[in-house]
Amino acid sequence: MLNYYPLWKYVILLCILFLAFLYALPNLYGEDPAIQVTGRHGRIVDQELWVQIKESLQREKVQSKSIIWKSGEILVRFMNNNLQLRAREVIQKVVGENYIVALNLIPATPHWLAMLAAEPMKLGLDLSGGVHFLIEVDTDLILEKIQAQNLEILRKVLDKKNIQYLHVKQNAYHIISLYFRDEHTCNLAYKALFSYSPEIVIRKGVDRLLKVEMSHDKIKKVLKYAVEQNIHILRNRVTQLGLADTLVKRQGDDCIIVELPGIQDIAHAKEILSATAMLEFRLVYPQKDIHSSVPDDSEIKETPEGHVVILQKNVILNGNHIIHSMASIDEYSQPQVNISLDREGGDIMAKCTKDNIGRVMATLLIEYRDSGKRDVHGNALLEKYDEVINVAYIQSQFSNNFRISGIKNQKEAQQLALLLRSGALTAPIRIIEERIIGPSMAAENIKKGLDACIWGLISSIIFMIARYKLFGLVATCALLANLVLILSIMSILPGVALTMPGIAGVVLTLVVAVDANILINERIKEEWRNGRSVQQAIYVGYREAFSSIFDANVTTLIKVIILYIAGSGSIKGFAITTAIGIATSMLTSMIGTRAIINLIYGQKRIKRLSI
Repeated sequence: MLNYYPLWKYVILLCILFLAFLYALPNLYGEDPAIQVTGRHGRIVDQELWVQIKESLQREKVQSKSIIWKSGEILVRFMNNNLQLRAREVIQKVVGENYIVALNLIPATPHWLAMLAAEPMKLGLDLSGGVHFLIEVDTDLILEKIQAQNLEILRKVLDKKNIQYLHVKQNAYHIISLYFRDEHTCNLAYKALFSYSPEIVIRKGVDRLLKVEMSHDKIKKVLKYAVEQNIHILRNRVTQLGLADTLVKRQGDDCIIVELPGIQDIAHAKEILSATAMLEFRLVYPQKDIHSSVPDDSEIKETPEGHVVILQKNVILNGNHIIHSMASIDEYSQPQVNISLDREGGDIMAKCTKDNIGRVMATLLIEYRDSGKRDVHGNALLEKYDEVINVAYIQSQFSNNFRISGIKNQKEAQQLALLLRSGALTAPIRIIEERIIGPSMAAENIKKGLDACIWGLISSIIFMIARYKLFGLVATCALLANLVLILSIMSILPGVALTMPGIAGVVLTLVVAVDANILINERIKEEWRNGRSVQQAIYVGYREAFSSIFDANVTTLIKVIILYIAGSGSIKGFAITTAIGIATSMLTSMIGTRAIINLIYGQKRIKRLSI
């Protein structure tokens, strides 16, 4: 039967349109400035803390829209940014350093829509902003590590030459001073070390002294590597967070800019980005009496349960050899992290565990946090925190795969696995600036982008109605439905953010949709003029236009896929919106308009078409 759709097809189309409208609706609501409080390193946010925050805000007369405690975090909503900033100072004093207090933007979606998991689509920094971090790399610490390695090398060189030194000093400028008992020994040491490496500069000092420092080129190379490696690792961490259209780039000699558009869980992102999470595997010294003398090559540490252990300073293996990590549950329903090592790390671990079966090995987690103190230049000072997270007997030889247990809870296990999976930072970092930013492009550019979309839509509607009358009006309905579908899909898809290039993609797909309707309408007119009946003209017009529309959209889609694969950032945003628009335009132009036309003209004896 020509030009007839059964009832079930209309029901499906109406359901699709209704759901699309429902999930596009949250975009009409704005966002509330908010503060997000989460526990650091698995620390639990409980109801008692919620009460303390609520009372402190009331005491300081900081009005909030709501204070919600759920899913291990506290969300406080405010009417404006000024209240948000005031509240952050108040809350930070209450919770201290064991909790993360971060600024956030929370969608003001009504509760009934939120219950349906309907959320507004995420917007890029160039449209609605996001969070901006300015991160400083602690280059002093990496230079200190390199110089410590140099000192160890120099000691070995002098030992081979049987040259004795009295003592060693290292100052804040990473200069090593070697003191000798007489001038002759000092000269011998100078000759032995002078030509050792062009990257190490040896200078004679007064009073039987040699000064050792890194060359300028070496320092420059080390600092460049440290910053670039940290940029690479931060990009990996952002990827692990599932964020779209992010920006991670270098600024100056030792700073990194990280921009995260459309992010909701800012507190989690902040902790993941700033954490260092370096693992060290060490043997436990076989000594039962803790109060007896501790060997020089060992140090005392404490487990989370309060047990004291003596760890050897010699590190068996560090986190640089970890290639994969995943949180899971062990046979006792306790959280654990499964770890896979690279070939070199696996060989080292296998040899060590084979030679030390029956001994105890500890896993040490090392982090550097902001101490809250400042140096003479006003820079934040980092403080080293380490924790023995696991102590276990070596019962058999390890391979490339093993597991870490003794972790407090599943959330901490997942976070540790993520950090290890995305890599340990080459040098510790500190967030020196955090702010939620507005559009990086001028408001005028945003207005122009929206105006282009609106005026393009209006002009298309006027043209279609003027040119094709009733069929043009039907095409207009399909065009509006297409826009709603694009908005709803963009809102549903995780990790997708709309940017200015994305708006260009939306405009392009509207043009494609109009083009498809023009092809259909012109083909119907041609068939009608050639003497076909109204029903036959409509049927043949849609059938013959389909192949042209399908081929054109498929070729465009192929180009868009290539853009997505080869591009990055805003280019990917353009590709995503264009791909979505192509798919929805096919649905609305070929099926949506056909459904309306069938409803108007189908199974009716009509001699004229309003086209």
